[in-house]
Amino acid sequence: MFDDFYGLTGRPFQLTPDPNFYFESATHRKALSYLGYGMAQSEGFIVITGEVGAGKSTLVAHLMQKIDREQMTVGQVVTSNLDGEELVHVVAQSFGLEVQGHDKASALGAIENFLHEEAREGRRTLLIVDESQNLSVEALEELRMLSNFQLGSHPLLQLLLLGQPEFKQVLAEHSELEQLRQRVIAAHHLQSMEPSEIEPYIKHRLECVGWTGNPDFDQRVFAGLYEATRGIPRRVNQVVTRLLLLGAVEQRTRIDNAMLTAVLDEMKGDSAFPEAAPKPMEKLAPAPAPGPIKHVAEPRLDQAKLEEILAERDNQIAELQQAVVELSRAVEGQPTGSNLSEDALARIASFERKLEEQERGVRNVLAMLIEWMESGQQSREAA
Repeated sequence: MFDDFYGLTGRPFQLTPDPNFYFESATHRKALSYLGYGMAQSEGFIVITGEVGAGKSTLVAHLMQKIDREQMTVGQVVTSNLDGEELVHVVAQSFGLEVQGHDKASALGAIENFLHEEAREGRRTLLIVDESQNLSVEALEELRMLSNFQLGSHPLLQLLLLGQPEFKQVLAEHSELEQLRQRVIAAHHLQSMEPSEIEPYIKHRLECVGWTGNPDFDQRVFAGLYEATRGIPRRVNQVVTRLLLLGAVEQRTRIDNAMLTAVLDEMKGDSAFPEAAPKPMEKLAPAPAPGPIKHVAEPRLDQAKLEEILAERDNQIAELQQAVVELSRAVEGQPTGSNLSEDALARIASFERKLEEQERGVRNVLAMLIEWMESGQQSREAA
């Protein structure tokens, strides 16, 4: 909706990672430097951690765009409570390997043969493991064992681990992970953006979809965004999406601080800001074997709820129309130059309250519709 109103060619603040919108903040620049150094070593582990929404996946997607696939083969695993044996099979699948049999030994043999073939062809091999905080100690030890594969003195596999802040803590403190810690050659924790980076971040993403200055932004909006989001990119995206939606609804060419306050109040009421990260794990234990795959149904807007909201909106419109008629009659009945009666003033105050209620109702309906549409598209993209 707002992209058409503002003449944009796409959605600039979508929540799914897109390397085309990569913004190099100071912390992302440092992360890329550590990644570059670590990958130049061609061995061991590189660890990148950060809050939910800090931009880890976008950083890796940006890195993948720069990799020469003729020189490097990349496997990627997004984990979900895998134990050691499950992880070995998932790693094999990430490299496109068909394992004869379902035992761990067969999977390890297939991976080792694949790594030797890649090395003989002159290609390096990188394994990226996302959501590493979900891995058990057993699974992390399996990754360390995979890093032992060599051809002569040449290591065959390098690993990049991405995780939330608790993974950094577990990796640093768990007594059983000492050998893995010794193989970490580069590590970086993604911080939030600095206050001065909010404005260039927003304008960068807008420019990626053809923004030419409409809408303009009040400078106070950027400071307010930092305070509300703590500089976490995904949270910034959430708020600015709502701001642009409100701007399109009210046909604004300038986003001001009053609009930001209204949006933040609505989001607080909707509980639109989840916790930045789950609580640290009390212990790491082998995870249970996965059950049958369940197909997640596409999110669907509650039709009855929507009809109820729209009916309420229609009732409010009818009441407002009647209030306008009555107020007009009251004003016409006053002598020229006289002050409005207390009854007329009360009607005006009531009219203003009803206008505010109607405006909030329309905003809520539109916010529900846009979130429903975006969540449905994200589900299809994930599938």
